[in-house]
Amino acid sequence: MSGVLDSLYVYRRFLGVSLRSQMQYKASFLMQLAGRLLVNSGELIAIFVLFDRFGSIGGWNVYQVAFLYGIVNVSFAVADAMSTGFDLFGDMVKSGDFDRILTRPRSTVLQLGGQELTLRRISRLTPGIAALVFAAMNLELDWSLANSGLLLLSVAGGAALFAGLIVLQATLAFWTTETLELMNALTYGGVETTQYPINIYRPWFRNFFTFGVPLATVSYFPSLAIMGVPDPLGTPLWFQYLAPLIGIGFLLASLQVWRFGVRRYMSTGS
Repeated sequence: MSGVLDSLYVYRRFLGVSLRSQMQYKASFLMQLAGRLLVNSGELIAIFVLFDRFGSIGGWNVYQVAFLYGIVNVSFAVADAMSTGFDLFGDMVKSGDFDRILTRPRSTVLQLGGQELTLRRISRLTPGIAALVFAAMNLELDWSLANSGLLLLSVAGGAALFAGLIVLQATLAFWTTETLELMNALTYGGVETTQYPINIYRPWFRNFFTFGVPLATVSYFPSLAIMGVPDPLGTPLWFQYLAPLIGIGFLLASLQVWRFGVRRYMSTGS
């Protein structure tokens, strides 16, 4: 237990240093944040424009899709902001900086995870929260203890799953040196895909994001349970409540793959 508390203390110190360094140039930081916020807010505006034209998609109205959008984007904002070290890992391998991390008496996951809390990447958080509030104000949701807990678990599971994808992308750099851009199709592309109901897609595509890269399990299925909407795909209610745990399991599996890559890392020789 003391080891866990010590790691959390070190992690908090890492994040504190990162935050202080970013706030040294406040004007630059605010301009970058405003620019990213404007771009990401455009996605939410596009959803409203789409529903203004078509009314509904696959039986979902604009409020239900806004709720789904909110869960996905809040989850990704948290994962993206706290995984910058892994996102930039390819450059660390090429420069030999990862060798320096290996010489420290701390977990590589702890050091990379706490390397930088990039606040400008939280620009997705604001429109995500706005969408959740907008949806909650217009949907007749039962905010029971179970549903409130499921919403928090869904966000946590989504953040864990997106973080797991970023960790896997970084792990590939042990063998490819470069982090493969193909993985961005699963992270950023996954955000774009799962902010709409998964049942509107073709079966093969739907199955990929349910069983292959299980992003639907941390957004679509728990959203149905919270909104009290029957699943057109026929999944039972118990599965919808437990589905976000798959995201946490995905992250734990990704970290095992990461440790496998670390054990086989041959250094740069420099």
